[in-house]
Amino acid sequence: MKTIYKTYLFALRPTKEQEDLLNKHLGCARFVFNHFLNERIEQYKEEKKSSNYYQQAASMTQLKKKVETQWLKEVNSQSLQAALRNLDTAFLNFFRGHARFPRFKSKRKRNSFAVPQFVVVHDHKVYFPKFKEGIRLIEHREIKGEVKHCTISKTPTGKFFVSILCEVLYIPIQPTSKHVGIDLGVKDFAITSDGIRFKNNHHLKQYESALATAQKHLSRKVKGSNSRNRQRLKVAAIHEKITNTRLDLLHKVSTQITNAYDTICIEDLNVKGMMANHKLAKHIADASWGTFVRLLEYKSDWNNKRIIKIGRFYPSSKTCNQCGYIHHKLKLSERSWTCPNGHTLNRDINASKNILEQGLRIMGAELSHYTDGDLNQTSVKEA
Repeated sequence: MKTIYKTYLFALRPTKEQEDLLNKHLGCARFVFNHFLNERIEQYKEEKKSSNYYQQAASMTQLKKKVETQWLKEVNSQSLQAALRNLDTAFLNFFRGHARFPRFKSKRKRNSFAVPQFVVVHDHKVYFPKFKEGIRLIEHREIKGEVKHCTISKTPTGKFFVSILCEVLYIPIQPTSKHVGIDLGVKDFAITSDGIRFKNNHHLKQYESALATAQKHLSRKVKGSNSRNRQRLKVAAIHEKITNTRLDLLHKVSTQITNAYDTICIEDLNVKGMMANHKLAKHIADASWGTFVRLLEYKSDWNNKRIIKIGRFYPSSKTCNQCGYIHHKLKLSERSWTCPNGHTLNRDINASKNILEQGLRIMGAELSHYTDGDLNQTSVKEA
């Protein structure tokens, strides 16, 4: 048994008054983020330096006292502080090279605000500051563990959701002592070294025609009109459907693989570089390999499984799994090929087997290194 942090996502069903107050929280959090982001940008232009979180938190206190921005007092103050924290984290990630420069938040996109403390879930309602009567939620599964905090979000289609973070005592699944190599692709989403293929549903392609029609109608609407807003919601609903179906597949595949294997070997793909190929960019983005790997990583961590990443320059598709011959001129269009020694190979299954073997080599080298280190330490102690 181990302690993990698990997030539960539920749809909210607020009353009209609650919906207005939620929108006010979202607007205030967005205003604080954008206002102080602009302040940092202007300060840097003038002084070549900008404020930190603590200086801006003090500025926000003064901002609430101004007549024109007294409406900031109507919402949970901790949610506004959380927005400032998010801004500071965004700058830290940018300076460390982990993310791009922070961007201003848009009212039309997904918006959210955090509630860091005093969150209670009881009788199919969630309670937090400013919402003492509780907001009804669709609790489709039992919440386990201690509730820590929550985040309220609103989708472009106008739906409200709550993401509840809990500290949970988790029992990892039983080990299987099996190893697998996974080759990620476009034609098939994932191919394992056991020969199992996970179909790529091409989510964007399924709804491409409907999306193009809806976007064409949106482009013809008068800006600012109610008709345009209704059509905007239709476009957003299609995008939401694509996102949900894609995430559903990623969760199912990642869960199935994590449950079945103890060691999972995958390639460290250069997705950004691959997106430069304009013929494949849309299909690669639709596959969402990065999200899939992220899901695999946290589910493996929960269950004491191991993920080994293979170097992106390793020629997994071009190397014959049986004799080691490397076909340097292998084209992307060639789905199968025969090496000079007469071995006929399926490109994807061959790649997944090579990924598995390379991953096991890496794991063996690490174990050998640790064993040698222990032996050296023992020799020193005996001497």
